[in-house]
Amino acid sequence: MAIQKIHKGKTKPRSPTLILIVSIAAVTLLYIASPLFSPNGFSFSTSISSKNSVYSKNHNRKPHNGLHKYLYWGNRIDCPGKHCDTCAGLGHQESSLRCALEEAMILQRTFVMPSRMCINPIHNKKGILHGASNSTSEERWADSSCAMDSLYDLDLISDTVPVILDNSEMWHQVLETSMKLGSRGVAHVEGVSKTDLKEKSLYSNILLINRTASPLSWFAECKDRKNHSSILLPYSFLPSMAAEKLRDAAEKIKKLLGDYDAMHVRRGDVLKTRKDRFGVERSLHPHLDRDTRPEFILCRIGKWVPPGRTLFIASNERTPAYFSPLAVRYKLAYSSNYSSILDPLIDNNYELFMVERLILMGAKTFIKTMKEDDADLSLSDDPKKNTKKWEIPVYTRDNEEC
Repeated sequence: MAIQKIHKGKTKPRSPTLILIVSIAAVTLLYIASPLFSPNGFSFSTSISSKNSVYSKNHNRKPHNGLHKYLYWGNRIDCPGKHCDTCAGLGHQESSLRCALEEAMILQRTFVMPSRMCINPIHNKKGILHGASNSTSEERWADSSCAMDSLYDLDLISDTVPVILDNSEMWHQVLETSMKLGSRGVAHVEGVSKTDLKEKSLYSNILLINRTASPLSWFAECKDRKNHSSILLPYSFLPSMAAEKLRDAAEKIKKLLGDYDAMHVRRGDVLKTRKDRFGVERSLHPHLDRDTRPEFILCRIGKWVPPGRTLFIASNERTPAYFSPLAVRYKLAYSSNYSSILDPLIDNNYELFMVERLILMGAKTFIKTMKEDDADLSLSDDPKKNTKKWEIPVYTRDNEEC
């Protein structure tokens, strides 16, 4: 490439006014053109008003690692897929959300997060799901969901994985820019591996990767969860990312509890049974009903929790005073004991469970319902994962002593 020589010579001094006008014009031109000619196809600007964006609290925050590319999975978690008409529970939706966030980390892209979380009716008692029968599908969706930022602190998540909401002005900027960029704007992908999305220029240089072409639910994209070396975000990540108001409530309750132990007792939704062709009741968790009854809980946890301790219990058991027999040994506490703190803040059971999880995580000894990792303390030895093996329930504990 030829390099032109710069010829030195006398030049007339330019007018300061002319220089100022030229400078302003150049800056203005660069500002207008930057979305089109940014190396990554899109440029963040601190002058853009980003309502509902994670950058709204601190608009001078720089993009995480300079990321200017985006990953979109759709406006509903676990959709498309079998959960489009209804929705999964919070735990299953969080599995999908972690899956998508991990992919954004691998691809070094900003994740476009749905602005609302679907609430499964069986996990909610606040009555927000009883909308008018003649309401539109969008109105029903709004009635059966809650704002994502009411559950999670998006600024806190963005410290690990940059995210924006799909109702933010930033997202609309991305969509507008993707249309201007033509073939470099968006790639609708289906069945493409993360490695190809990251390494092949066909995808890596695209402004926006759109995953909604997949007919599978989000969680199906991350089935290999047994390979722990491939997991970038642990189960505890999203629970610890709870919205600030929920974290504050949990901290207040933990201070009132003092030095305490805790257990999560999951019963109602996992004690399903069905009859085989001989009319015999069978269950996927044959020991769970037995193991989560008060007399067996007392036997099980005695070696972990000394008598006289404060024991916080989080459970979906709906029988009043179900755990009262445990009071012979422990000082029992529930989230309902702290209604003065929670009632002004909590709008649905998802928010309540997120507060309870933070309390569980802060206990000196935490006992789960079923073991997830080898080091976990659990009430039952039944596997948590669905084995699809229906067995006859066991209600006795013969030849075993506390």
